Amino acid sequence: SPMLLGALRFVVASLPFLLFVPRPALPWRYLVAYGLAQGVGQFGLLFLGLRWGMTAGMASVVMQTQAFFTLLMAATLLGEHARRSQWLGLGIAFGGLLLIAGAHGEGSQQMSLIGFVLTLGAAFMWSVSNLVVRQAAKVGAYDPLGFIVWSSLVPIVPFFGLSVWLDGPQQMAAQLAGFDGKALFAVLYLALVATLLAYSLWTRLLQRHPAGRVTPFSLLVPVVGLLAAMTLLGEQPAFWQWVGTAAVLLGMLVNQFGGQLGLRRAAAVR
Repeated sequence: SPMLLGALRFVVASLPFLLFVPRPALPWRYLVAYGLAQGVGQFGLLFLGLRWGMTAGMASVVMQTQAFFTLLMAATLLGEHARRSQWLGLGIAFGGLLLIAGAHGEGSQQMSLIGFVLTLGAAFMWSVSNLVVRQAAKVGAYDPLGFIVWSSLVPIVPFFGLSVWLDGPQQMAAQLAGFDGKALFAVLYLALVATLLAYSLWTRLLQRHPAGRVTPFSLLVPVVGLLAAMTLLGEQPAFWQWVGTAAVLLGMLVNQFGGQLGLRRAAAVR
């Protein structure tokens, strides 16, 4: 199940490395906050959304609203400056989200409202974790790998608890007993590549640059997610979901590159 897979993901991403990777010289509250926001909040809500009616392709789109949640909170809570083009992009993407939420699809491709809301909550928690990293980097010596390894301890128990609650102890035990090579590969990939490598690089960027500049680079994820869902899972988004997806991606492009276009126009006028 996704919850058991999540628990095993963070077990492998943390426990084998605790003896070799020193704990970052940061207060525990940052490690716990990041583990709860990124591990339990982001992935827990995402898995629940997928379980209760969110399609994989649309999830890859909705999750990227974290860029705009991050922009809003970084501007209001951290005082990071946001350009007018970034706010314009936020408005365009919000309109796209409304289209996605309103177009539920048909048949096996139908997307539930609760699945959409849970996935939107997962994107919000991702943005919270981005801000935790920005704050942690200001406090002490920030080491991305150590931060990810030690914060990955936090989600382990909650994910095992969610697995017992949603699947039952007998089914969870049966899944562990039937653990095969494919499951092992999935856990190793999620732990070593998707968690340790990817999030170490991601948090390093957040350490060095304003959050509003870093997070829009995730705009390629929906393209890959939609294509993979269509190819591997046979999902076919509804027409208005495609329109909404295009609006979200357009909003992200305006957010990221609109300021540069404005500067070029101003230079041309001069």
